[in-house]
Amino acid sequence: MPYKVAFVSLGCAKNLVNTEQMMALCRDAGHTVTGDPEGADVAVLNTCGFIESAKSEAIENILELAQLKDQGKLKKLLVAGCLTQRYPDDIRTELPEVDGMLGTGSYTDVVTAVEELMAGEHPEHFQRIDRAYDDGERMVTTPPYTAYLKIAEGCSNGCAFCIIPKLRGRYRSRTMDSLLREAKELEARGTKELIVIAQDITRYGLDLKDGSSLAGLLRELCKLDFHWIRLHYLYPEVITDELIDVIAHEKKIVHYLDIPIQHCNDRILKAMRRHNTRQELEELFAKLRKAIPDVVLRTSLICGLPGETDEEFEELCEFLREQKLQRAGVFQFSPEEGTLAERMEDQVDPETAARRVELVVDLQSRIMDEYNEERLGTVMEVLCEGFDSQAGCFVGRTYADSVEIDGHVYFTAAGVIPTGAFVNVRITGVSDGDLTGEAED
Repeated sequence: MPYKVAFVSLGCAKNLVNTEQMMALCRDAGHTVTGDPEGADVAVLNTCGFIESAKSEAIENILELAQLKDQGKLKKLLVAGCLTQRYPDDIRTELPEVDGMLGTGSYTDVVTAVEELMAGEHPEHFQRIDRAYDDGERMVTTPPYTAYLKIAEGCSNGCAFCIIPKLRGRYRSRTMDSLLREAKELEARGTKELIVIAQDITRYGLDLKDGSSLAGLLRELCKLDFHWIRLHYLYPEVITDELIDVIAHEKKIVHYLDIPIQHCNDRILKAMRRHNTRQELEELFAKLRKAIPDVVLRTSLICGLPGETDEEFEELCEFLREQKLQRAGVFQFSPEEGTLAERMEDQVDPETAARRVELVVDLQSRIMDEYNEERLGTVMEVLCEGFDSQAGCFVGRTYADSVEIDGHVYFTAAGVIPTGAFVNVRITGVSDGDLTGEAED
């Protein structure tokens, strides 16, 4: 019997891809797939459980969906993903509203679980996390012009602060053939911006031992009819000269590189079990800027790792003032259960860590404003994402702005600009991290 199955996806784009795969499996089994839980037979909530804020968001969503059940507007609630993989016992005892669970190795069991739920059972599927399946069909939910290509699952880096290897398993690259087949399907869909993602895309192919590499994959993707190819995330220690050369010379690869460094102090980096020194990071950034003069660098930073002193924090600020990385996500250290960092001595007072985050955010805001002001008077290619009726103009992104995490360009135009079209915009103003401008004829 066909059922109405609603999907809600939380967390990162990598999680969204898994949600899209579950949606396709349910569609292919004859069920009706929707994004609205109200009136559905089953709601599937795909959760993130990476840090405290993600856990809180997942629990809030569970409780909101439980309210729909209480009101008779939803029959069953199936929770999937990182939260269930990490806390199955807590969910069983503390969240009786949850009717069934799927672990991170069991996305492909979604159809079975839905049918078990509707038969009155309480399914729990927890297959090995190293068997997660990433080659299946997807119901792509992003706008027609943008799509993600997930090239690997898991992570083997073992950073001291991170729980992901325990939730997602060791690093597993997908085969080049499967990726190119999926990329061609996205090309046929009309995708203009392909966003290449994994926990660490730089290690792509190293585990396959068949000669596959990120540089080789990108060369093949550039042969397809994409306008932009965007890269998330590149780990600094695996960025090779060959890869830099490909990024510099393949016109479709946007010069926006997301390179999570987390810190710059050598002692802190070692405590984090990262694989770089400050000097190596500085040399890498210099090499990238020499090869790719218009490169925009984004990074992730953690403030308040146990033992971080005022002097080490000030060194981070000094490094950021010198390097002027145009984009940064700044996070307060979260002592996640099961990680090495949770057990470290000299835990930094949360208020001190929060204040450090504020200081870095302020510092980075000034760097971003300086970058934006340097754009004034220039003409930039913008991907139009539609007309913003509230602002009374069109809105889009430049190569320097990734989807959902960076700023926008608000621009006027003499005629109608189709959503998904690329247009040249003369930048005339800056506003709270965004740019304003006028489309050129």
